[in-house]
Amino acid sequence: MVSFRELARRLVAEGVVDGISHQRVSQLHRDDPDFPPVVQIGRAKAVDWKQAVPYFRTRVKRQGRRTDLQRKATAWNDNGAAGPSGGR
Repeated sequence: MVSFRELARRLVAEGVVDGISHQRVSQLHRDDPDFPPVVQIGRAKAVDWKQAVPYFRTRVKRQGRRTDLQRKATAWNDNGAAGPSGGR
């Protein structure tokens, strides 16, 4: 069993992933139903290293979207004019 911090460190050290933080490991545990079983040890959470490695090797990675580069959507009112005040 390894803590989320140690898991993140080992995954990078052994080349399983290019980079990951313990916060991302925690987020995956919270959001992904396929995440390996977790045990609470005191205030820390731990996972079995032997189950975690195959999970991280086969996990489909999704690149995050840069929302700062997206154009803002224009809201149209019932009259067909842009904006909430009729385009004024």
